[in-house]
Amino acid sequence: MRGGALRADKAGKDTMKQPVRIGIVGAGIFGLMHFRTFSQMAKRGDVELVGFAELKDEQRKLRQEEFGVPGFASLGEMIEKAKPEAITIVTPDHTHRPVALEAAAAGMHILTEKPMDVTEEGCKEIIAACEKAGVFLQVDFHKRYDPDHQAAHEAVKAGKVGVPLYGQAHMEDRIEVPIEWFPQWAPNSSPAWFLGVHFFDVIRWIVGSEPVQVFATGSRKYLKEQFGVDTFDCVNAKIDFANGCAFSFDVSWIIPRGFEAIVNQGCRIVGTQGLFEIDTQDRGTRACMDDGGMRTYNNNFFREFKDKQGATWYGGYGVESIEDFVYNVQHVKEHGLDSRPAGVWADGFDGLQATRMAVGAHRSIEEKRVIAL
Repeated sequence: MRGGALRADKAGKDTMKQPVRIGIVGAGIFGLMHFRTFSQMAKRGDVELVGFAELKDEQRKLRQEEFGVPGFASLGEMIEKAKPEAITIVTPDHTHRPVALEAAAAGMHILTEKPMDVTEEGCKEIIAACEKAGVFLQVDFHKRYDPDHQAAHEAVKAGKVGVPLYGQAHMEDRIEVPIEWFPQWAPNSSPAWFLGVHFFDVIRWIVGSEPVQVFATGSRKYLKEQFGVDTFDCVNAKIDFANGCAFSFDVSWIIPRGFEAIVNQGCRIVGTQGLFEIDTQDRGTRACMDDGGMRTYNNNFFREFKDKQGATWYGGYGVESIEDFVYNVQHVKEHGLDSRPAGVWADGFDGLQATRMAVGAHRSIEEKRVIAL
């Protein structure tokens, strides 16, 4: 279906939208989410998935065979031959900046996975490049699309919890993530980059205030000594916000293999007139099998289902945040960059602020002092 899709735009009006020509940069574990999302959007006529770029020959061949999409060894080759008008960046944390700068220079609209960059300077450079090129920039902070986080955001915004005073957020991955999934580039990242920025962003968004200072501690011993992966085991940060709210963030990627989900996560917000607690790991769906032990499932993040014709579809906030990028690109193509698309999506400044918090946490650990943000 190439003639465009009839859908309700964000104002609720049915409009005919032309499909966005999308390219994906990175075909790894989370890149698969982008392939699945854009493939089903192509069925609806919202997207034409024109190609993807992947350095690893074996991984490139795998995705080509699975999705029937042309694969290229570099972004430059994909731009030249497939001619996308927008790209998504799903590469290791520390590689986002050069990809974003090349894409912006070529006039591509950009969705980058978090973090936007692992330096403040890199974030500012990406923002400036996108502004100069006149292209749309979005950071995939998908936790903003979680309905429970949206409920917390609306409750705080409406004053239902009073003035936010303090809270806590945690996000912990099982140990196979740094030692088996990403052992090559985990030393260039940390739990604060890979996990923490998720909650740095969503808590800043929920409490509606900017961070002003951070004090953090961390361990960098177990993964290095036991597995030769030289990165932080955990990072524990206390961040104060301009409205007086103080938040503790605990992130790690060393919880045992036997834990019932790949990630354990949640947050708690306490105000003068109420509190909000969200257990984003245990949503109430659990299973125990002889060959796998106890497991919990976060169907809010990702779910797979079949329609009556047997076709496979995907849903959840991990899909919705990627879909939203397409609708945002359609919006700016029609109305221009000065017309900000509606919704909860994160822009370049949001990406910069999350990076500032992570950079500040790492500096605080190194310098053993409070860091102003």
